[in-house]
Amino acid sequence: MNSSPGSSMDLRDRPLSEVDTPAAWRRLGLAVAVSTIGSVGMWSMPVALPFVQADFGITRAEVSLPFTLAMTGFALGGVAMGRLCDSFGLVVAIMLGSLALGIGYVGASLAPTPLTFALMHLLIGVGASATFGPLMADMSQWFVRHRGIGVSMAASGNYIGGVLWPPVLQHAMATGGWRHTYLGVGMFCALATLPFIFALRRAHPIARMLEAASNGSPRSLGVSPNVLMVLLCVAGLACCVAMAMPQVHIVAYCGDLGYGPARGAEMLSAMLGFGILSRIGSGLIADRLGGAPTLLIGSVLQGIALFLYLVFDGLVSLYIISALFGLFQGGIVPMYAIIVREYFSPKEVGIRIGIVLMATLFGMALGGWMSGIIFDYTGSYRAAFLNGLIWNVVNAVIVVWLLLRPTPRLAAA
Repeated sequence: MNSSPGSSMDLRDRPLSEVDTPAAWRRLGLAVAVSTIGSVGMWSMPVALPFVQADFGITRAEVSLPFTLAMTGFALGGVAMGRLCDSFGLVVAIMLGSLALGIGYVGASLAPTPLTFALMHLLIGVGASATFGPLMADMSQWFVRHRGIGVSMAASGNYIGGVLWPPVLQHAMATGGWRHTYLGVGMFCALATLPFIFALRRAHPIARMLEAASNGSPRSLGVSPNVLMVLLCVAGLACCVAMAMPQVHIVAYCGDLGYGPARGAEMLSAMLGFGILSRIGSGLIADRLGGAPTLLIGSVLQGIALFLYLVFDGLVSLYIISALFGLFQGGIVPMYAIIVREYFSPKEVGIRIGIVLMATLFGMALGGWMSGIIFDYTGSYRAAFLNGLIWNVVNAVIVVWLLLRPTPRLAAA
């Protein structure tokens, strides 16, 4: 692949101190912290579910609505927060997200009815979205040689929160009640991000230098940006339909096999824990191979793990496969952010990443629902795992197409 004079590839040939600066690494540490804090918006409702159900005296279906609305808010909010990040910078998105988290949790703690409680989670989801996609978009602008590890580590805060928040929330709700816990979380989210906002307000010259050097020209695949965007969204949806099968149903699956839901919860925790390692490892690989090849590797390995679920159902086997599944799939979603940064203008990275992430979240929702429907019709999860494998193949085919397309860089004007 040839590079025109002044292209962004020239920046990769400069000394590391001029490209991925110490300030970028410090900013990455702050991004991981903010992402971990904001991820409470994804992990609080599963913990609160039994406490809220008992308090309001509602059904399991009714108490599941808040989580659905939180994920809806996360998906739609990611697009809006991405646009804000592109137009006004990361700090504005994080400030509004923290405010939404604070209002959402405080409002939920005071909710007089289940419906009011559920609607507050739509706002919580929007707030949490500001600490995921926009942070990945921001890191993609701060790193060049280590863009993969920068983006992936920023995304890992979501999984770190998945490990840290549930036990903290469980203890708080068991001792002080869910209302006091929600009130405390709301105040914490509104205040804890303030020091980070001041530290993250600085704009880095690397992003401007990159855009000036390449004249804002991304790689070209010979198709329109909108067509490429649709393909990335389909790929994101497909991979997450496959990803949702074990993540959403592993607890129920273990119950059906007679191992009990506690064992399934332990397997889910193992998935998230190994998912952190996966995100960091995939970032290291992406820095060497690029976003699309790393995405293909993750997709193929995820397919292998799904196939292993079809073959083995022993308790020890399921623990091992679940750990492998987390190790294989955790790095997939951040690769979309890297691919967007490679193929689209830096000026629209935030909203483009938000749109693709919205597709992945819809994929998670669709995959969980489809697996349940398939189980209801067949009486087992075998066909559901096979369904996940088929969707995984769709994802892999699109990624292979990306890799086979010529990718000349446009000459700078």
